[in-house]
Parts: sequence; structure tokens; C-alpha cells
Amino acid sequence: MWQAIRRWFDPQEMRTVGTRPDYRFSLANERTFLAWLRTGLALIAGGLAAAQFLPPLPLAHLREVIAIALLLLGGTVAIRAVDHWARTERAIRLGEDLPASRFPAVLALVVGLGAALLVVAVLARAVGNG
Repeated sequence: MWQAIRRWFDPQEMRTVGTRPDYRFSLANERTFLAWLRTGLALIAGGLAAAQFLPPLPLAHLREVIAIALLLLGGTVAIRAVDHWARTERAIRLGEDLPASRFPAVLALVVGLGAALLVVAVLARAVGNG
């Protein structure tokens, strides 16, 4: 695990693995990394917005739970992005199959479940005020 983390911060070590690929593949991998990083930042921004701007919800501390969940999810996405970038770059340089990942499916399920829970909270609030 620590060796993988060390690779994130050592671009020279990455360049010594395998052969130099067509730069377009490395740039495409980097664009994918940046897209994941933007997703992580958006989740973090959503967590901060939830903490600051959501009114109190019908369930005690639900607003804080939503904010913390979004912040943790955003941090997880950012860390997962750099790990996937490094593993993909290594696979490209070694001519191996790209690493498979369940993370996009898990992230989609978590976001979908979170949205469903928010719909329930909004409906509960609407019924409580009506």
C-alpha cells in the first residue's frame, strides 16, 4: 500500500516503468484524473453548502449527516482518482490491460441513494409544514 502511495508523488519512478507510451494516452489518462478530481471538489463544495445553507431538517442532525457524507465522499473520490491515475499510467507503460474498477458504479449507487434520501427528507418537511 505504501509503495503505491509513494508512486503518486514520484513521477521519475513512473517514467522508469515499461516503455514510453504515445503521449495522447497519458494525456487522456490525465484528463480522466482531472474529471474525477472535479467530481471530488464538487462533492466537497456540496458538503460545505449543505452545512452552511440547508435549513434545519425534520430529523435531528440530518443536515450535518448530509454535509459530512458529502465531504467524506468528495475526499474519497479525490484519493481514488490519483490512485486510479497511477495504476492506469503504469498499465499503459507496461502494455497491460487497464485496471478494472467498481468505484464508478459504487459512487453512482451512493449518490443515487443519497438523492433518494434527500427526496424523502424534502417530502417529510413539506408534509410537516402542510
